[in-house]
Amino acid sequence: MPNFELSDEEKQLTETARQFTRDEIIPVAGQLDEHGTFPSEICKKAWETGLMNCEIPEAYGGLGLSCFAHCLLHEEISYGCTGVNTTMAANMLGAMPIIIAGSDAQKKRVFGRLLAEPIFAAYCCSEPDAGSDVAGMKTRFRKVGDEYVITGQKRWITNGGVASFYTVFAREEGTTRHKGITCFLVERDTPGLSVGKKENKMGQRCSNTTDVILEEVKVGADAVVGAAGEGFKVAMKSFDRTRPWIAAAAAGIIRRALDESRKYALERKTFGVPIAQHQAVQFMLAEMAIAYEATRLLCHKAAASIDAGRPDSIVSSYAKAYGADAAMRASTDAVQVFGGYGYTKEYPVEKLMRDAKLLQIYEGTSQIQRMVIARHVLGG
Repeated sequence: MPNFELSDEEKQLTETARQFTRDEIIPVAGQLDEHGTFPSEICKKAWETGLMNCEIPEAYGGLGLSCFAHCLLHEEISYGCTGVNTTMAANMLGAMPIIIAGSDAQKKRVFGRLLAEPIFAAYCCSEPDAGSDVAGMKTRFRKVGDEYVITGQKRWITNGGVASFYTVFAREEGTTRHKGITCFLVERDTPGLSVGKKENKMGQRCSNTTDVILEEVKVGADAVVGAAGEGFKVAMKSFDRTRPWIAAAAAGIIRRALDESRKYALERKTFGVPIAQHQAVQFMLAEMAIAYEATRLLCHKAAASIDAGRPDSIVSSYAKAYGADAAMRASTDAVQVFGGYGYTKEYPVEKLMRDAKLLQIYEGTSQIQRMVIARHVLGG
């Protein structure tokens, strides 16, 4: 039978992240959301506490956390605010192509900077007409002598406006679909790189989301991450490694929705009794509890397969699709449990519902996950 007992180190990590969430995130999450304020101070404290950039390998000075342990952290931070968690996770997403395919020199350069100070990274794959369809990207590059010249527009880039460096995916001019895509490491101050306006989003409002615009951006051969033309594989391997994080965030939202709903249901009275005694409310709480356990198990299975050196795209898709949809249902039901109060900003459940929606969209929509799963089921 599988062993679900956490190690002493994993228990300590969970408790550290839980206490950090209680002390630093929950008290200000509503204000950050209301004003769309970037959580720079929280991230600085998280960096000082050792809760950021956690999968940087030990060989380069990092903690070298397993995907499983990292998911434990993501669940706790998302319990407090998924926008904060997305901001922190985007750093490791931005660095993931370097972890997967970077040269030793690139790893020393990037990881050293992330560990030396609380800076931000961004992963630039999505475009105005190419979100889940990575192979449809239009950002292009051409080789001129020893340099690569990149032109294009990236959209929905988390940390786009605050990042110090970007991992940018572009295709060689004249190529189509999967062929010819290459990943580049691009510095923020490179001439020709600029960022667009900060998006005014429905949820996860404190995370910074912008366009990243590249106009004749020139980089050298040392900026190529992995082999030229292998960028599509790097992008897919990065998503396989990070999709369990989305399920972990979903677990955090579901657990928070359940905790808030249970507390309110035991206090709020209608018809002379606490609403927790009404079967209709009990059923919603029961569904939340089931969703939490199922999401967490799928997340942990996906993470464990990655840590065992056998990353399974299908299991990651199961975890991401189920967890995102379950978080949306649980947070919507939480608003229902609270009734009219749940529709106001006086209580946190309306924020949970708005934050949960993005889990169904980024890193491959719930519909894309189902296409991948169906293809697998049908043997395609």
